[in-house]
Amino acid sequence: MARSARASAGSLDAAAMAILMACCAAWGVNQVAIKISNTGISPILGAGLRSLVATLFLMAWCWIRGVRLFNRDGSLGHGIVIGLLFAGEFVFLYWGLVLTTASHSVIFLYTAPFFVAVGAHLFLPDEPLRAGKVVGLALAFAGLWLAVADGLTFPTRRELQGDLLELIAALMWAATTVVIKRRTDLRLTPQKTLFYQLAFSAVVLIGLSLAVKEAAITDPRPLVLIAFFYQSVLVAFVSYLAWFWLLAHYPASNLAAFSFWTPVFGVFAGGLLLGERI
Repeated sequence: MARSARASAGSLDAAAMAILMACCAAWGVNQVAIKISNTGISPILGAGLRSLVATLFLMAWCWIRGVRLFNRDGSLGHGIVIGLLFAGEFVFLYWGLVLTTASHSVIFLYTAPFFVAVGAHLFLPDEPLRAGKVVGLALAFAGLWLAVADGLTFPTRRELQGDLLELIAALMWAATTVVIKRRTDLRLTPQKTLFYQLAFSAVVLIGLSLAVKEAAITDPRPLVLIAFFYQSVLVAFVSYLAWFWLLAHYPASNLAAFSFWTPVFGVFAGGLLLGERI
């Protein structure tokens, strides 16, 4: 009860911040893992297979812990919505990266916390958008912009198209967060929320990959498989489960603001693991 009271008041305790930082670090390294796995597995298929493998791990974990995933609780429609939003986010994310630069992608994708803050203000009564929050988000975004400023250039027409796709991906990411937080009346467990997101996105992404006739798995060398395992288990299963637990206990807009750390961790991971210039 005390934790719920703090969450409704808008505060994040030390445990929440520690989990969030760990998630952001995992997601930052995930950017490097995606770059590596994309050299051997087609992007949309890779995202779909990642969701599929994570779904299997989640089902096994829930079976061991006795958590029910298939009970009838009236949440199927909600689950389809968040699964489709999650799948759409990754379609636009990967499609946009084909057209624009990584630096542009980071800037536009991480407008998502602003969309979350506005959505929370409109649809979540306990999370009003106050001046202090707006200033904090703006400062955090400015810090992110400075972190990647040396990679920014005036966009070409092709890059503008990619930037727009990344912006749509950010909007879908934010919509997923707000939709999950809004339907607290369903009393969904974090495990079932994640199951909906992973299972439906796996079907959509793999189906889309087959429909557009991607090249599929072209180079399953050990490094590619390790990168894929990292995305599937440590990110899509472990870190996403932690994220949905946080969403069930703390304000969505405050949690989303921490995502600005993700690309910073990604920059350092690229420097350490790929030799990219920091």
